[in-house]
Amino acid sequence: MIIKIFKKNKIKGDNFFVEPDEIFLDSKNLQNFDTQQFEGRIEKPISKQVVFVTGAFFFLFIFVFGFRLFHLQVNKGEAYFARSENNKLSEEIIFADRGIVYDRKGVELAWNKKILNDVVLDKDATVSLDALGETAESTEPKEEIKDNFISVRSYLYPGFSHVLGYVSSPIKDKTGKYWQANFIGKDGLEKQYNDRIQGENGSKIVEVDARGKVHSENTVNPPKRGPDLNTTIDAKIQQDLFNSIQKLSETHGFTGGAGVVMDIHNGEVLSLVSYPEYNGEVLSLGEDNNIISNYITDKRKVFLNRAVSGLYAPGSIVKPFFALGALMEGIISPDKSIFSSGSISIPNPYDSTKPTIFKDWKAHGWTDMREAIAVSSDVYFYSIGGGFDGQVGLGIARLEKYARLFNIGDKTGVDLPTEKSGVIPNPDWKAKNFKGEAWRIGNTFHTSIGQYGFQVTPLEMARATSTLANGGKVVTPHLLLGDKELEDKVSEITLDKDQLKVIHEGMRMTVTEGTAAPLNVPYVKVAAKTGTAQIGVLKNRVNSWVVGFFPYENPKYAFTIMMESGPSTNGVGATSVMREVLDKMSVDNPGYFE
Repeated sequence: MIIKIFKKNKIKGDNFFVEPDEIFLDSKNLQNFDTQQFEGRIEKPISKQVVFVTGAFFFLFIFVFGFRLFHLQVNKGEAYFARSENNKLSEEIIFADRGIVYDRKGVELAWNKKILNDVVLDKDATVSLDALGETAESTEPKEEIKDNFISVRSYLYPGFSHVLGYVSSPIKDKTGKYWQANFIGKDGLEKQYNDRIQGENGSKIVEVDARGKVHSENTVNPPKRGPDLNTTIDAKIQQDLFNSIQKLSETHGFTGGAGVVMDIHNGEVLSLVSYPEYNGEVLSLGEDNNIISNYITDKRKVFLNRAVSGLYAPGSIVKPFFALGALMEGIISPDKSIFSSGSISIPNPYDSTKPTIFKDWKAHGWTDMREAIAVSSDVYFYSIGGGFDGQVGLGIARLEKYARLFNIGDKTGVDLPTEKSGVIPNPDWKAKNFKGEAWRIGNTFHTSIGQYGFQVTPLEMARATSTLANGGKVVTPHLLLGDKELEDKVSEITLDKDQLKVIHEGMRMTVTEGTAAPLNVPYVKVAAKTGTAQIGVLKNRVNSWVVGFFPYENPKYAFTIMMESGPSTNGVGATSVMREVLDKMSVDNPGYFE
């Protein structure tokens, strides 16, 4: 066509050449033409101007392409050859977020916080990329910034460290390869349910040159966030209990403390506190060596979860269990009174002039079982524990029997790591720990009031108190909400209702007339038992305890508070902590009292 256009018509005389496609159609067919299809019209050739413009475009395109090819192959050929030799493709990990941990009401307790070049984003990483680009001082394109977020674990703090725990972040070796490619739970629920909430890492292919500069990357497998964890904890009660224990420790010289509030029917733990505690986020990041070093050297044992792993002499909080044992063995009537002048004296078989004196904490006069529980008469429990002045005692074997009947001395099976079991002293224990020494009556007396080698955890006593409150059902304390396996992990012990009523009445009298008077509040009826265990060589420091349950008429929740190693001259202790918690519950959570 182009050749034909460039041809000039040659005129020879009166004749000229006409191309066949330039001939008009026969006019007689005109009426049959389809004018919508342009039939019957003269076909016009393409103009020379259009041809020149189109040709120039193609020549320019070929010139530019050739110039660029020359530049890449000749001028930059060596550089790109080096890049092709040095660049490499590697598979890199995209770390998965761990599941979020919630309390029983949906409050976030542990979540994932995003950071980029020391820029911290909010929980949901909702900050815009434009704002992030200005803040992050990064030379990377904004569309690449979002692929470089680093997730770090963040926690509701203070008050939750020993429940939630912390994680160890992914760790690289000297070559830059991850030898630990996951966030690993190291304590608390993070450790207990690590496999459940850790998620599944993804991966991406990255092109990197010899200098480590990233030239391209492409996500191959997106990460999968771990499932969330719903706990039995009530965040408000947890915070209130922690704050009260912390305040009392700091103002009255206690080295620490622990507290538990739990449902006596299914074992759900509403609050489990240990003070002092650590900052889980600091440990997870592992960057602030000064703080971590202080944690390690702190004589108060910051890493000890006192509620589940701390072992303490229980003192008088074991008395209700031994009183019930005495009733079950039929060695005393609940109405029989025993006189306390402030001490009892045991003759010395080797020197009649040097009797052994066992003191009461005060002279109580005549007390029956209910009153003895309420005022915490040591002489009464010396008498029913070891026997005195005609009163038959349970003896050490039966004291241990009834302690173990309520699972005191055993692990509770709580879904937290590092739980310890308690110690109930007996002749074998003494022989093992005191170079074969024989068991003496004085050891039985001291065991009957929760002293000597007796050691328990606060959680053990919370479960034992629950069993006393619910009529004999031994539940398994747990923090995973809705875990039917743990809720159904229950055993039963047979208790006489009338005998149990005596113990309940004695614990109620402890609040209305006895040593737990601060818990005599108007908004709920509480039953309780206090304890003060002397510790140290000089016996000048004490562990202060209170255990109990509420509401008294229809028990639903048990509690245990332990304040560790305070001055023996203190006028306040564990009872004041529980009073503060109850006061705040009456305002913020009155439904627990119904």
